[in-house]
Amino acid sequence: MPQGLIFNPSENGLRKTLREYQELALRYLWNVGEEGAGSGAVWKAVNRELQKNGGSISRASIIFSLNNLVDQGVLDNHEESGKGGMQKIYKPAMYEDDYKIYVVKTVMESALRDFPEEAGEVIKSYF
Repeated sequence: MPQGLIFNPSENGLRKTLREYQELALRYLWNVGEEGAGSGAVWKAVNRELQKNGGSISRASIIFSLNNLVDQGVLDNHEESGKGGMQKIYKPAMYEDDYKIYVVKTVMESALRDFPEEAGEVIKSYF
């Protein structure tokens, strides 16, 4: 079952919604662009960055996260024939600015749905 957007207000920037390895994976795919990349390439790139601080992540965690981002509409994927058979190629469905809008919209819609009066009052206080 896909995981929805999780918002942690105590974090900064994209870490409000992404773990370090998820942000690294997304940034890698944003840099690769429309060409996209398979989970193996994403996993290697993420681990290269994590290892700078003594960390690592499993390929299964990368695949789960990539598929979750596809389910959320953040990434697209398609299958390609490659070494060892078919593989999924992931590419951005939205880039950083659009992702930030997606986060704000998702959080606001959730607050308005569950706390309509309170959310409305807070929104009014900004204008």
